[in-house]
Amino acid sequence: METVTDQDIEKAKALKKMKRFALSLLGIAVLLFIISIYFKIPMLQAFSEAAMVGGIADWFAVVALFRHPLGIPIWHTAIIPTKKNEIGENLGNFVSEEFLNREKLEIKLDEFNFATKASDWLSQKENADKIANVVAINIIPGILRTIKDEDVKRFIQVQFKEKLEGINFGDWVALALEPLQKGDLKNQMLTNLLEVMSAELTNNKDLIRQKVKASTPLLSFGLADKSITEGVFNGLQDFLNEAKKPESVVRIKIDEYIFNFLEKVKNSEEMRVKINDMILGFVGKKEVQDYINGIWDEIKLSITNDLVKGEDSSIKNSVSSLIQNFGNGIKEDPVMIDKINNFIKNDLLSVLLNNKEVIGDLISSTVKSWDGKEVSEKLELEIGKDLQYIRINGTLVGGVIGIIIYGVEQLYHLFL
Repeated sequence: METVTDQDIEKAKALKKMKRFALSLLGIAVLLFIISIYFKIPMLQAFSEAAMVGGIADWFAVVALFRHPLGIPIWHTAIIPTKKNEIGENLGNFVSEEFLNREKLEIKLDEFNFATKASDWLSQKENADKIANVVAINIIPGILRTIKDEDVKRFIQVQFKEKLEGINFGDWVALALEPLQKGDLKNQMLTNLLEVMSAELTNNKDLIRQKVKASTPLLSFGLADKSITEGVFNGLQDFLNEAKKPESVVRIKIDEYIFNFLEKVKNSEEMRVKINDMILGFVGKKEVQDYINGIWDEIKLSITNDLVKGEDSSIKNSVSSLIQNFGNGIKEDPVMIDKINNFIKNDLLSVLLNNKEVIGDLISSTVKSWDGKEVSEKLELEIGKDLQYIRINGTLVGGVIGIIIYGVEQLYHLFL
């Protein structure tokens, strides 16, 4: 059932008001007729008689468009509800033949310059905001409600897996580590790493002591803990200090190990396969899969939280700015304006004209599907107020014509 809007209520009130006015005018004509008969005023009688005839005739004509006058099924009345199908067919033919005409449309399109008008409209902030509001309030939330979370998560999983499987991580690792074979960068990075390890060793001396104490026999009563801890700590610190020296044996051994590892990564297919398998195996872990699944939830939550901010929504403001920039970009690009106008004039117009019969049939079938009574009531609501002027004019013009006829009749009798 169609919802009645405040605008419909106002239109109904205006229609009733005009109907009462037209009826009151006809009532005045009837009253004048009675007065003219009673007081024997011929001119007033002529005016009132013609006014009544004109008012009643036009009332009949107006009412006959929408329903049977007084509910009597007189022939050729209730034209709109009974002739609805013919009206729809004629309307479809009229639109397809008169409106969908290439010559006429091309002239109008050239005069209108759609691309310029559209770009001017889009470049205005208030118009861009209107579109952005529709996108932010209706389109995006509608899409989020329509999309199934499970489908999106499955899609992300499949795409993520396919992309990873298409990457040769061995080549990437080899390419990333290749600069380490160059002396300065490799030595600097290794020195920095050893400095960090040395500092961490110093910061965790108490932790080392606790670990040593937990590993020594209880019978030592802790006497060996301190000496063992100092031995372990000093030994590690000496090793790191020795490794820091570029020419030390330890440093040379480390350099050899790094060089051999990089050569294997670069030249050994087996090593690259192991790197690939290691990374893909890591990605396949449940924790990583849960994180990937949570990506969509985070995206959806972020979008929803942003959209509820209204005028402060980053998404809405970004869409508005994008629309404005698009409009300004078109305005400053004559080539693009010509392309858009030519597209509408040639391609889009051709599609429209090639399907004009379909469009006509669509209009016709749509009108035929409407309920006759509802169509009649809706049309009366839209144009009935203006049609009451026909009744008003019929009453007044009828009265004037009645006086004219009376005057002509009197002149005829006077001279003949």
